[in-house]
Amino acid sequence: MRIAAPVVVIVIAIVLFIALKPGGDDSNSSKTNNGVATTAEPQAPGKPAAIPNVQVRGGKPVGGIKDLTFNKGDTVSFKVTSDVADEVHVHGYDFHKDVAPGHPIRFSFPAKIDGEFVVELESRGEQIASLKVNP
Repeated sequence: MRIAAPVVVIVIAIVLFIALKPGGDDSNSSKTNNGVATTAEPQAPGKPAAIPNVQVRGGKPVGGIKDLTFNKGDTVSFKVTSDVADEVHVHGYDFHKDVAPGHPIRFSFPAKIDGEFVVELESRGEQIASLKVNP
């Protein structure tokens, strides 16, 4: 009995150390995306990923041209929020939608064509995003 009690205490200490040990779980680790630090947020099972938002201010994309990457067969989905009225044109797929202040638009379509495509404010000729569809 004298030996059993210290062994139990040691086993409990080891289990607690392993269970409470910091590190190892990097689900909230800081990552970089094009040189901009972002924090990975854990996704709830079955919860869809956040839809990328291309934000336009003064007719220019905030933070530069937004990279949108999908795989062929995926659903391309993104939204555009703008403080200026214009037509957003997704070249290659030839989709057009009017955007206006306070009225964001959303594009959602199957990625059937692989390649790299310009997304622009049509009347301004300003590229706001680059859509890449991998084969």
